[in-house]
Amino acid sequence: MSCSIKRTSSTSYRSGGGGGICAGAGGRSSSASCRRYASSVIGGGSSAGAACGIGYGGGFGGGFAGSFGAGGDVLLSGNEKITMQNLNDRLASYLDKVRRLEEDNAQLELHIREWYRKQAPSASKDYSSYYQTIEQLQNQIISATVDNNRMLLDIDNSKMTADDFRMKYENELVIRQTVESDVNGLRNLLDELTYTRSSLESELESLKEELIALKRNHEEELRQLQSQTGGDVSVEVNAAPGEDLTKILNDLRNEYEQIIEKNRREVEQWYEVKIEEVNRQVTSSSQDIQTSSHQLTELKREMQNLEIELQAQLSTKGSLENSLAETESRYGCLLQQIQGQINAVEEELANIRCEMEGQSQEYKMLLGIKTRLEQEIAQYRALLNEGQQDLAYVFCLLIRHTLVCSVFCADPCRGQSTVFCSLWLNSRCNIFSQHLH
Repeated sequence: MSCSIKRTSSTSYRSGGGGGICAGAGGRSSSASCRRYASSVIGGGSSAGAACGIGYGGGFGGGFAGSFGAGGDVLLSGNEKITMQNLNDRLASYLDKVRRLEEDNAQLELHIREWYRKQAPSASKDYSSYYQTIEQLQNQIISATVDNNRMLLDIDNSKMTADDFRMKYENELVIRQTVESDVNGLRNLLDELTYTRSSLESELESLKEELIALKRNHEEELRQLQSQTGGDVSVEVNAAPGEDLTKILNDLRNEYEQIIEKNRREVEQWYEVKIEEVNRQVTSSSQDIQTSSHQLTELKREMQNLEIELQAQLSTKGSLENSLAETESRYGCLLQQIQGQINAVEEELANIRCEMEGQSQEYKMLLGIKTRLEQEIAQYRALLNEGQQDLAYVFCLLIRHTLVCSVFCADPCRGQSTVFCSLWLNSRCNIFSQHLH
């Protein structure tokens, strides 16, 4: 927006009137003369005969003019005219500054509106067409996750089964080695028993040979005795009759046979007792071995079950720890997001409180300015009603009001206050202009 200031002055000694114009924002202006006072004209649209005109975004302008009478009714001297021109120039510069500040304020308001428009939540888009696709993808993800977990469970079960079979193989291998060692021990025991049996059989054979040798010796002795008694010499001895040798030999043979039979029975009984003892020991040992093997198998099976249960508990513990860590991380991220949102809301709340405090202070300041301006306007009215129409005093008061408004409007952070003050001052200046006319 461009700003131009035009000032013209004319003096008429014939008609006794003159006009001076200082207009802002280039509009149409006119002047009117009077014997005692002059009217000020403001540009800013097409306005005429108004004391002060203000428009939001359209500029702020004002003008003052003085009239002189040729017949001795001159109100202002030459120095006062120069002073008024200087004041008019200063007022024009103030108004130009106010206009620039209003333009800057308008730009700032535009930037603020753009920023609020960008920061405002955009209209919610219709994502209903994507809900079905999202649901299908979620179902696929859930099914894939379930399949993945099932495969992981199958892999864990396969590993546990392989470990179980490996442990069973190791246990069976240990049992096989134990049985082989037991069989080797029994074989050694069988060899010992076989050796004992062979020794007993050899003793039996030696006893049989001894019996045969005894029988042979007995027969030889018997034949010798028979040969000694079987000659042709007959000797008759008148003696007591002797014992029967055949009977004696038969008795001896029977006695030896009884001894041999007794020894054989004793040897057989001893052999049978030894065999029974060995068989009993073998049976008890085999029963003990079977019992121990069964107990060992039960203990190993129980150990395998406990190890499998331990592995299952460890895998369950690992999965629970992983799920716990995942849950903690997920809820930690959610907590951080919520904390960030809380911090943002708290920061926004603090900004809103600061803005509310600033607006409250601004409202109080505006209220004070309004009260002071109303008091001064009431004072103007009282002065006008009393007939005190000193133009220089009125100019000074009007310049004072203008300076107050320009100083207040110089703050770019008070755009709404500028609008309020400008509109209110425009209405008051119109009333004041009507009183002047």
